[in-house]
Amino acid sequence: MDKLNCKNCEIKKVCKDSFSAWIFFIIGLIATLAIRMVTVLIHIDPLYGKISWYIGVAGFLIFFIYKYSLNRNLAKIIDKEKLIEKTIVQKPLSKAEYYLLASILCSAKSEKERINYFFIFAVSALALIFAVYFDFLR
Repeated sequence: MDKLNCKNCEIKKVCKDSFSAWIFFIIGLIATLAIRMVTVLIHIDPLYGKISWYIGVAGFLIFFIYKYSLNRNLAKIIDKEKLIEKTIVQKPLSKAEYYLLASILCSAKSEKERINYFFIFAVSALALIFAVYFDFLR
């Protein structure tokens, strides 16, 4: 099978992330960083630690409201179009339903999501190292 090339893909726009998706992605990264920085900043100045905590929690609240909304809307569309049932019984799909499935699959293989998971992992590991240092070794 030839490797798919998005440059010539007729549904390229379906897989492209919107500007708002990137804004919420950045909010999520900032929240992740802020919440992980609390332990370090609290040792520098408790006020900085509290500010970082508020930024992190508020950022996560905004980010997860956005993600919840996306997932809820997607679930409604999947139910409305009966996509699960149609794929199980291998019923032919309309062109619109194929585009919808392509959109779902594109979101599942999003590079942005992989970056987000890696960022959370890396920053959490660093936060753990710094927390051990400040709490036990310093």
